[in-house]
Amino acid sequence: MKTNRETLKITFSAIFLALAFVLPFLTGQIPEIGSMLCPMHIPVILCGFICGWKYGLIVGIVAPLLRSLTLGMPPLFPTAVCMALELATYGVVSGLLFVILPKNKIYIYISLIISMLVGRIVWGIAMISCMGFDINKFGLLSFWTGGFVNAFPGIIVQIILIPIIIMGYQKLTKEEI
Repeated sequence: MKTNRETLKITFSAIFLALAFVLPFLTGQIPEIGSMLCPMHIPVILCGFICGWKYGLIVGIVAPLLRSLTLGMPPLFPTAVCMALELATYGVVSGLLFVILPKNKIYIYISLIISMLVGRIVWGIAMISCMGFDINKFGLLSFWTGGFVNAFPGIIVQIILIPIIIMGYQKLTKEEI
């Protein structure tokens, strides 16, 4: 039985990786829209919730790097490298918190919001380190603008969509909420 569960997690992880690869095509013609909606974030966070932190970590690291190396978008350095760390953090934190916290609906939201905050902090630290710790190249204003202001529409979409999908998945699989 455990083998079947692991096979299912690997299969879902592959689907989430494929979604993270494909969803940016929906916004690819207008990069500003893509950076606002954060289409790669949703499948990675879902992977953390549904498959667990290990799979969320792997999908989070691989998705932006694979897209960068195969399609050239996002640019490998610093964007894809920093995104890989950010998305990996989303996958790990959402997966860990979902297991650790009590199984009721409010904790789906708490896990999601904490993972989004921690992931953005990791992205900010990665960006500042990639810029040689030069706050003139990437400072607090750049962090606030890139991580929250410009991404606000994507944050709202994630807060609405992800809990609905997780609750639907739990209902479908008869897992307790």
